Amino acid sequence: MTDKIEVRTFPKGSALAAGHATAGHLGTTTALAATQGNKSHVYFTRDLSGDGLLRVYLKINATIGGKVAIKLHTGEPHGPNIVPREMVRALQQHIPNSCLVETNTFYKGQRNTTAEHRETLKINGWDFCPVDIMDEDGAVMIPVEGGKHFKEMSVGKHMLNYDSMVVLTHFKGHPMGGFGGSLKNIAIGCADGAIGKKMVHAAPDDEDISKWLTGEPFMENMVESAKATINHFGNRIVYINVLRNMSVDCDCLGVSAAPTKAHNLGILASTDILAVDQASIDMVYKLPEAELHDLKERIESRHGLRQLSYMKEMKMGRDEYELVTV
Repeated sequence: MTDKIEVRTFPKGSALAAGHATAGHLGTTTALAATQGNKSHVYFTRDLSGDGLLRVYLKINATIGGKVAIKLHTGEPHGPNIVPREMVRALQQHIPNSCLVETNTFYKGQRNTTAEHRETLKINGWDFCPVDIMDEDGAVMIPVEGGKHFKEMSVGKHMLNYDSMVVLTHFKGHPMGGFGGSLKNIAIGCADGAIGKKMVHAAPDDEDISKWLTGEPFMENMVESAKATINHFGNRIVYINVLRNMSVDCDCLGVSAAPTKAHNLGILASTDILAVDQASIDMVYKLPEAELHDLKERIESRHGLRQLSYMKEMKMGRDEYELVTV
């Protein structure tokens, strides 16, 4: 059953309502990623390790507190390209009161039921902390502000249990989205498997993928789905893209994903979802032609760049940014 809910707020005077949160045992935080003129700050490190991940997170975590959801694509069994467990563990263990969160898939596979999903989590080694399958107990509808396709979106009911969200994304290509960045991670990844994902894909059923929505309309649906989650958390949501093992395929393809041709680039982080995805695309597009060709073809043949332009139209961030190496 799907319930309906309004965007949750915190009592006046509370730390989260005021836009502040403690850093727990991470120590002193920096201020929110500042803006410079009309540009958002995107932080970058080439250090693809737990230390590098923590370093960029500390630049954006000022409002993260309370009960924290770390939204990660945990992947199909034995997926070779998922974010390394040791990196994720290093981040999670330094964020008080946090856990990983996921939702079941819409397509048939090894993650479309909670029981199968939990087996896959064990196979992939996601056992160093709790993993909350947010739609295990159903879904709720939350508003989509200013959407032309949706007025509300169905998300995993457990999402309402969290005060903050860290969107930790393996940036890569995607068979339908062209690319999967922070936008895709929450647009599909927070939508529940039974209802929300079907809405985003405009799917008549879960068997015939050829009938699922594609191209620019699909990108717009993803943007509106993501906006529902972003508006729900307000300024208590931040974004990290890990640019490594960038196959043209998503981690949902597991061991059948195409081999990677692009070299690893590093980690990008921001409080601005458009800025971090735009910076990721810009960095990828500077790859040597031999490494870029397949990724660029995948992104543009699927009209993936519409994710960026529609986010801008929906006033979800800035596509101009200041890249700050840390």
